[in-house]
Amino acid sequence: MASKGRPYRTLHLGGFEVLVGRGDEDNDTLTFDVAEPQDLWLHVAGGTPGSHVVVRNPGGGEVPRQVVEQAAAAAAGYSKARAAQRVEVHFCRAGDVSKPRGAPAGLVQLARWKSVKVKPDPGKEPGGEPE
Repeated sequence: MASKGRPYRTLHLGGFEVLVGRGDEDNDTLTFDVAEPQDLWLHVAGGTPGSHVVVRNPGGGEVPRQVVEQAAAAAAGYSKARAAQRVEVHFCRAGDVSKPRGAPAGLVQLARWKSVKVKPDPGKEPGGEPE
């Protein structure tokens, strides 16, 4: 699936479609208009600017740990923390992400989350760029 002209780039990790936001306004569109409540949502922790990442999860089941770690590495790779050795990334169901009233584009609030520490990797497809 090509993602040119869309507010996100598309990766395929472990059989899951992973959507990576392109900027603050696009992050909001991805998080609140494209993501379904059962999808997995990820972002670099600590208020570091970066892309929102959504792992499509139409069945609503558990996303395999390896896919979570690869998507977290992509979130870190598309953030201001991309040069760090290890980056903490928060993840939760997209349904647990909300927008505080009056908050600027890209700023969200999480009802509950878990975190994982990963080495940043923009998650390019083998043999080329993400779509």
